[in-house]
Amino acid sequence: MTKALQELANSQELSAKSHAMQFVEVHDPDELHGHAYDVVLQVVDSTRLEESLMLTPHIIDEHQKIVLAIGRYDLLLETDHSLNIPKLEQLIGVPTCRVSVRLNYGLANCLGIVENTIHKPVSTAHPIYHLRDQGDEDTYRAYVHGILTETLTHAKDDQHQTRLERIDKVLTNPWLGFPIMMAVLYFVFWCTFTLGAYPQEWIESGIDLMADWMRGLMDPSWWSSLLIDGVLQGVGAVLAFLPNIIILFFFISLMEDSGYMAREAFIMDTIMHRVGLHGRSFIPMLMGFGCNVPAIMAAKDIQNPKDRVLTMLMVPFMSCSARLPVYMLFVDTFFERHKALVMISLYAIGICLSVLFAIIMKRTKWFRQDNDDTVNELPEFRLPKARNTAAHIWERVVDYLQKICTVILWASIIIWALEYFPTQDLNDLEHSYLASIGQFVSPLLEPLGFDWKMSVCLLTGLPAKEAIVSTLAILYGGDISAAGFTPLTAFSFMLFVLLYFPCVATIATLRREAGKVWAWFTVFHSLALAWLVSFIVYQIGMLL
Repeated sequence: MTKALQELANSQELSAKSHAMQFVEVHDPDELHGHAYDVVLQVVDSTRLEESLMLTPHIIDEHQKIVLAIGRYDLLLETDHSLNIPKLEQLIGVPTCRVSVRLNYGLANCLGIVENTIHKPVSTAHPIYHLRDQGDEDTYRAYVHGILTETLTHAKDDQHQTRLERIDKVLTNPWLGFPIMMAVLYFVFWCTFTLGAYPQEWIESGIDLMADWMRGLMDPSWWSSLLIDGVLQGVGAVLAFLPNIIILFFFISLMEDSGYMAREAFIMDTIMHRVGLHGRSFIPMLMGFGCNVPAIMAAKDIQNPKDRVLTMLMVPFMSCSARLPVYMLFVDTFFERHKALVMISLYAIGICLSVLFAIIMKRTKWFRQDNDDTVNELPEFRLPKARNTAAHIWERVVDYLQKICTVILWASIIIWALEYFPTQDLNDLEHSYLASIGQFVSPLLEPLGFDWKMSVCLLTGLPAKEAIVSTLAILYGGDISAAGFTPLTAFSFMLFVLLYFPCVATIATLRREAGKVWAWFTVFHSLALAWLVSFIVYQIGMLL
C-alpha cells in the first residue's frame, strides 16, 4: 500500500506539493513519539477493522494530524459487509477515505485529502484526549468497538462470503482446525517418506558403488580406510537424506507463503492461551521446526522479558531439521508401516512436553505473571510464488550441505580415528578408543536399552544431530537393522535425540540472548528429561 501511494505521489498528475510527499510505515505508536509529521496517513485493513483501528487513538494521542485510508475496501464489499464512511469520519473525528490498490481505486482522492489536511491545525478537542485520562488499552478498544458498532453493517449470513473466507472459517474452526492440521502434517510426512524414498535409494546405491570402486582402486591402508569407511560412508549417510529435506521444506514453504502456517499458529494459540502461555510464542516455536537458532533469535520480538525468555527455553523442544535424518533412518528401518504416524508422534511429543514445561515454569517465581496476549490477526491467503518457494528450499539445501562439509565431515573423521586406533582394525572395535569412551558412559544409558555404540552416537550428536547418522553408518556399516536395535530401543533412542539439547550453536545462542544461567539450565534439564522419558518408555515397553 505504501509503495503504491508513493508511486502515485510521484506521478505528474499531482501538484508539486504532493510530488514531494514521503511515506513511512508505522506499526507502533512509540515510533511517532517525538516526531512532528505534516500528516500521518494510516492505512487500515478493512478485513481486520477493529485490530487495525486500535492504532488510531494512539496516533491521535500523539497530537498528530491524521488521515484514515480504509484499504482493501473491495474485499469488505465482497463479503456483503459495508462501512458507513461519513459516519465513521464523524465519530472518529479524522478525515477518512477508502482505497483499493488492487483496483487502483481512491488513491488520488486519498492524496487530495492528505494535501488538505496538511494545512489544517491539529484539533485539541478530540474525545480521545478525555479517554486517555480515565482508561488504558481496554478503554481504547471499547472506544473503537463502539464506533464500529455504529458504522459497520454485517452480512446477514455466510452465503455472500468469498470462497477463501469460507475455507478460512473451516481451517480456524475450534473443533475442525486441529484435526485438519494433523491431517495436513500426516500428508506432508507421508509424501516426505514416499516420494523421497526413490532418490534416497539412488544416492545410497551410488555411494555403495563408489565405495566398491575405491576399494578396488586403492590398496588397504589407514588412508583408504579413512576415505572410504570414514569420509565417504559417514558423509554419504547424511547426504542420502537430502531429497527428504528438499521435499519437507517444499511443503513447509508452501504452508508459510500461502498463510496456512499462520493459521496453525492461530489454532495452537487458542490452546496455549488457555494454559497461560504467551499468545505469540508459537511463532518462534514454529520456526524451531526449521532451526532452533533463528527461532530463539526471533523470540526477541516478544516485548515482555519473562515471556521472551520462557519462549526461548521452549524452542529446543521443537524437532529441528537436524534431527530429521535421525528420525528418518530409524523410522524407515523399524516402522515401515507407520512412518508418518511415528514422525507426527515425535513432533507432537516435543510440543506437548514444551507446553508442560511452560506450565510448570509459569508457576515459578521467575515467570509467574498474568498474560492476556493473543494472536488475533491472520494474513490473507495467497498463492505461493515459485521463486519464493525455490529460494526457501535453496536456503535449506545450502545450509544442509555446508553442515555436511564442515561439522559432519570432521565428526566422521574423528569417529573413524577413534574407531580405527590403536588396533588399526575396524573389525576389532572392542579394543578401540571409541569403545573405551562408550563403555565409560554406557552404565548411565543401559537402563534406556542403549549399548556402548548407541551411547557414543549420542555423544557425537552434541555438535550437530546429523552427526549421529554418520556415526551409525561408521559403527554399523550402514545397517542398523542387525545391530541390536529393536523397535522399542529405536523409539527410545529417537526420544532421547528429540529431548536433549539440539546442538552447541543453540546453547551459544541461548547464552547470548537469555544469559548463561538459562543456557546451562537448558543443557542439564534437557539431558535429565531425555533420560527420564526414554527410561520410562523403555521400561514400560519391556513390561508389555
